[in-house]
Amino acid sequence: MLPKDPVMLLSYMNMKLRDNYSSLDALCDDLEINNEELAEIIGKLEGIGYKYDSGRNQFT
Repeated sequence: MLPKDPVMLLSYMNMKLRDNYSSLDALCDDLEINNEELAEIIGKLEGIGYKYDSGRNQFT
């Protein structure tokens, strides 16, 4: 279950990306996050000023 709070979600996503996954796609595939759920996650994180940076493999 993903955190509902955007700041906690940011921390969770970046930790998972850093420690376990080479890309956001790999994370989504493994955690079975579909496109609709990913759009919701991205929307929440953009709402607090963060976007996924594939070069850094994190939300910055």
